[in-house]
Amino acid sequence: MKSLKPTLLAAAALALAPLLGQAQAFPDKAITFVVPFAAGTATDQIARALGNGITAETRQPVVIDNKAGASGFIASQQVAKAPADGYTVLITTNTTHAANEHLFKKLPYDPVKDYAPVAALGKGGQIMVVNPSFPAKSVAEFIALAKKDPGKYSFGSGSSSSRMAGELLQQMAGIQLLHVPYKSNTLAVTDLLGGQIHMMITDTATGLPQVKAGKLRALGVSGAKRSPLAPDVPTIAEAGVKGYEMGYWFAAYAPAKTPPAVVKRLNELLVKAARSEAAKAAFYEPTGTEVFTSSPEELAKFQAAESQKWGRIVKAAGIEAE
Repeated sequence: MKSLKPTLLAAAALALAPLLGQAQAFPDKAITFVVPFAAGTATDQIARALGNGITAETRQPVVIDNKAGASGFIASQQVAKAPADGYTVLITTNTTHAANEHLFKKLPYDPVKDYAPVAALGKGGQIMVVNPSFPAKSVAEFIALAKKDPGKYSFGSGSSSSRMAGELLQQMAGIQLLHVPYKSNTLAVTDLLGGQIHMMITDTATGLPQVKAGKLRALGVSGAKRSPLAPDVPTIAEAGVKGYEMGYWFAAYAPAKTPPAVVKRLNELLVKAARSEAAKAAFYEPTGTEVFTSSPEELAKFQAAESQKWGRIVKAAGIEAE
């Protein structure tokens, strides 16, 4: 048996050689970032910022493929079925990988089994906005109007984070609103600007520019503390809904069975890009997003914990899975 050991070791080395060679050469062509939301959304913005960082590091292009709609189903399926070679990466949020499994009875993808976690990319907060013509000028005034006429006022959402923020507000404030779903938060903002809906709680990257332009009025931010980008806007908690807090996160996933060495290389590229001054200037600082990175193993544990948290929120809000 002893004489077989060198042979076995040699065979193992030969088997690993192609994988090691693949990782060392990666990437040697364009990488595609598939984004579950429309152009202009926070997820699209972070994908582009990180893609530019990877291109600067590797001299290989990064293509952004926006596949909005169906609560992220389209993009998630595309990546789950893509070749497991590291050249197709899902840049996504808690919508597809923590919330959807609690909001839908059956998913066309498995958020755990169909993917190889790559890296956490960031955490963000949200902002509660209304059309300037809306009579409420504060969270308290909005709640008072909603209590006076249950079901009269609507809120839009284009992501699970946005929807859950509205659902949590209803639950904690004791009000009843009409939920209007959209394919993306940018589309919901368009209708809010046009007066088709009354309110939404959207990611800061999408909502704050409209506030600064005077096209929307900010009533509150969803985090535990005020945003440095809008220090005059109170948190929803301090504005009258004690204990209210809601946020979202970004992460990258490759198809399941992507070679570990390739996943490791992707992680290195994404983490370096996220921590770069260029990405901070292009995305993180302008949107008030926190740089939040991880190893693949840390992302897997974080995702599991987040899934449990979102499940509790959905259950507490009394939402029936669709």
